[in-house]
Amino acid sequence: MEKRDKLLIEKHIKHDEELKKFVEEHVLFEKQLDELNDKIYLTPDEEMKQKELKKLKLAGRDRIEEILKKYR
Repeated sequence: MEKRDKLLIEKHIKHDEELKKFVEEHVLFEKQLDELNDKIYLTPDEEMKQKELKKLKLAGRDRIEEILKKYR
């Protein structure tokens, strides 16, 4: 994430509930992905979970970008 995006998020997260929700989800998905990436071997279920988390994280990031457009 670019520095200017981080600054926009910090500025508007306090009063924009939708932005807050998506940023919190993004952080959660990142944390869960990190945990899976730390494993040497993933079960098939974990691989599916990893793919799903990546999709959710990307979709959330896209939504964050859309929200930030109105503040630019």
